[in-house]
Amino acid sequence: MNKVANNPHKIDSITDAHRECGLPTPRHPLVSLINGFTTPVDGDRLPQNHVLGFYKVSYKPKLGGRLKYGQRYYDFDEGGLLFASPGQLIGSQDNDASVCSEYTLLIHPDFFLGYPLAKTIKRYGFFSYATNETLHLSDDEKGTILAIFKLIETELNSRIDDFSQDVIVAQSELLLSYANRFYKRQFLTRKAVNHDLLQQLEEVLDRYFTDQTSVSQGLPTVGYLAQQVHLSPSYLSDMLRALVGQNAQQYIHDKLITIAKEQLSTTGLSVGEVAYALGFEHSQSFSKLFKSKTNQSPVAFRQSFN
Repeated sequence: MNKVANNPHKIDSITDAHRECGLPTPRHPLVSLINGFTTPVDGDRLPQNHVLGFYKVSYKPKLGGRLKYGQRYYDFDEGGLLFASPGQLIGSQDNDASVCSEYTLLIHPDFFLGYPLAKTIKRYGFFSYATNETLHLSDDEKGTILAIFKLIETELNSRIDDFSQDVIVAQSELLLSYANRFYKRQFLTRKAVNHDLLQQLEEVLDRYFTDQTSVSQGLPTVGYLAQQVHLSPSYLSDMLRALVGQNAQQYIHDKLITIAKEQLSTTGLSVGEVAYALGFEHSQSFSKLFKSKTNQSPVAFRQSFN
């Protein structure tokens, strides 16, 4: 593994980001709106692998990776949004995730201190989505997003006063709320493709227990499941929540309980043996999960069949 990959370049401040992109010093040290349509941005100046110390939301007019199912595309082609959070590694394969894009909002976490958004921003899973899980916008959605960017740009270019931070935080929250809504729409417009993905998830979990991988590797994790279907854990959880009303962890737990019920009702395995076969280290943990999901202990569930 080369040294660059092991030691990614850190871009800690927004001032550093401007310098890396060949831009003037930002008007505010904690927030910046880079308009690549009017200000030339040299993205090639960035190191191949870098880590940001701030949040980034960027719009790109053209995105690759539209999802195709059969002969039909399921994604819009009016550009899209990409997101990155502090501490996220952006590598050579993430060209679309460059800090220098056509329209990019950069906000340091300190800008949100004292506001509810400082905590609630961590609930937006799309900040940890992979580059190929970007949000593809419709024409109307594009208009909404660009309008909010322009509002933020106007506010930043105006005279900074006592209300500036309140206004920009509110506009940023509005931007994230719309992004969240549009991602939910994207999960639904990809429904046919995601139906096949749900089948893949079922097959992955069935194989995990049938092959007794659970015995050697323990309980299946969200990370493992996401890796098997080539998605990021956050995207997988949000997709499942939109489609079946459960996050990935809940989805795995439901599968565990389904298999446990089958083994408890059709085999002579003890509760401890069932727990071991499913990947639990301690049968008490299995019993606790089983009761939380069924309102019965494993023993009481088995007795109900006798």
